[in-house]
Amino acid sequence: MSATLGSVTRLRYAAAACALAFVATTLVAAQPSAAVGHLAPAAVAGVPRPDHIVLVMFENKKFGDIYGSASAPYLNTLAATGALFTQSYGITHPSQPNYIALFSGSNQGVVGDVCPKTFTNRPNLATQLITAGFTFTGYSESMPSDGFTGCTAPKYARKHNPWVDFTNVPASANRTFAAFPTDFSTLPTVAFVVPNLCNDMHNCQVLTGDKWTKAKLSAYANWAMTHNSLLILTFDEDDKTSVNQIFTLIVGQHVQPGAYAEQINHYTILRTIEDAYGLSPLNNAASAAPITDCWQ
Repeated sequence: MSATLGSVTRLRYAAAACALAFVATTLVAAQPSAAVGHLAPAAVAGVPRPDHIVLVMFENKKFGDIYGSASAPYLNTLAATGALFTQSYGITHPSQPNYIALFSGSNQGVVGDVCPKTFTNRPNLATQLITAGFTFTGYSESMPSDGFTGCTAPKYARKHNPWVDFTNVPASANRTFAAFPTDFSTLPTVAFVVPNLCNDMHNCQVLTGDKWTKAKLSAYANWAMTHNSLLILTFDEDDKTSVNQIFTLIVGQHVQPGAYAEQINHYTILRTIEDAYGLSPLNNAASAAPITDCWQ
């Protein structure tokens, strides 16, 4: 009799162990794929967590140069299908401190375009993402090679490529735009795209940048709308006025199309990305409110 009870008890323990193992396996499998063996931080309430964000930065055009312009038909089509921010502003002039500000929440003391700049182990979006188990890559058009650290090349300027300035961002995160994948599911969690000095409208017309955007990014914009991903398109600064109002839009799944009139800037964009992935806001992004009203 006791032998029989002992067998039953052993069977019950075995069954319980199997059940616990199944639950543990299920929980591990349910963790975000961005961080194997690492529990990724939760998104902040009010901001969704996209699988991918692609942020594209253009150059030196005021809001009215783009919105409603016959020279920007594709950008206006995107604005009609996404969230257009009618009160978006650059941080300062000239270009370089705006890029650094969006990437790190601070201009890091930079007030001009002099290159190179080197920031030793200072916090930035890329290292935040990587530390939390996510991924980051910057793609620069016309950069001569992956990992390039030179200041200039034909149609390329390092002043528009802030991740190169931070010593704690791996060289492998600094890619040419030729490496931008056609299988968008293989994109990093967050990607920054910098068109070259013509296609970003710095040295060429608005129509040139508009055509480039349609040719190079329309496929991703369409894909993002059905694959829990976002395209954020903005400008570094306007055409050097004191107003510094720029064109900014967000397109993708879970975006409620419309015009949004709250005042935003580069720190707002950074804060929104950080909140999406549960990251602590950096520097001036800590005092910026994230965008919460354009999500379905």
